[in-house]
Amino acid sequence: MSLFSASTMACYIASSIGYQGYILFQKKYVYRLANIVLFIGFLCHTGAIALQYFEAGHVPVQNLHDALSAFGWAVAGVFLILQIKFHLMVLGALVAPLATLSVVIAALLPKPPVELAPLFASLWRTFHIGTLVVGNAAFAIACLVGILYLIQENTIKDKRRGFFFRRLPSLKLLDSVGYASLIVGFPMLTFGIITGVIYAQMVRGRFWSWDPKEIFAGITWLVYAALLHERLAVGWRGRRAAIMTIVGFVILIFTFFLFFWR
Repeated sequence: MSLFSASTMACYIASSIGYQGYILFQKKYVYRLANIVLFIGFLCHTGAIALQYFEAGHVPVQNLHDALSAFGWAVAGVFLILQIKFHLMVLGALVAPLATLSVVIAALLPKPPVELAPLFASLWRTFHIGTLVVGNAAFAIACLVGILYLIQENTIKDKRRGFFFRRLPSLKLLDSVGYASLIVGFPMLTFGIITGVIYAQMVRGRFWSWDPKEIFAGITWLVYAALLHERLAVGWRGRRAAIMTIVGFVILIFTFFLFFWR
């Protein structure tokens, strides 16, 4: 394990503990410290991936080890960007552990050497993988926000003013963050699928082959397209949007692991 990777894991674990501490004690300085540590971890993670890129000459997402690591990197990055606008502090208590879990599992998995032919290391492939990784991370955060929304809604309906009610923000803010995550993720997913189709034509001579991975990628796109359409055209908000976001991410996870299944 490189120094970058070890530092990344240490920072992600420390930030996860920090965010849990904020949830328990509600001290803003604890949150700020956790945020700084997560940012340092993200920079270290960026360094580790950049080092892999220059050593291999292509985007390091050729196996499950690399893909999980890149997913954890993107989750941390998208979260830090969203925090600039929304300051949804409790979300870190879910996002940081997810990023940590991704890099820890990645570290435990074997990492077989990969050599790609020059054609497979094309720019289209770089865009294809890069946009999908960022899109998946945005959808993961939308799913986590959806879970928080359902928890807060149930708390309000049951008229309990306990642990979660005092720590979770308003339903309106949760809905806004979930929508913003979808707005980030959907164009990325769309661009990733388009560049993937072009890339398939370049390396296989056909745009679409009805491979199960392609079919489920299409289903995932349709689910999120339907969700955004219902939000914009019909006015879907709140509970239905949160549940649909969670369902979409479950399908996305299945597609993700299907891609690496042999």
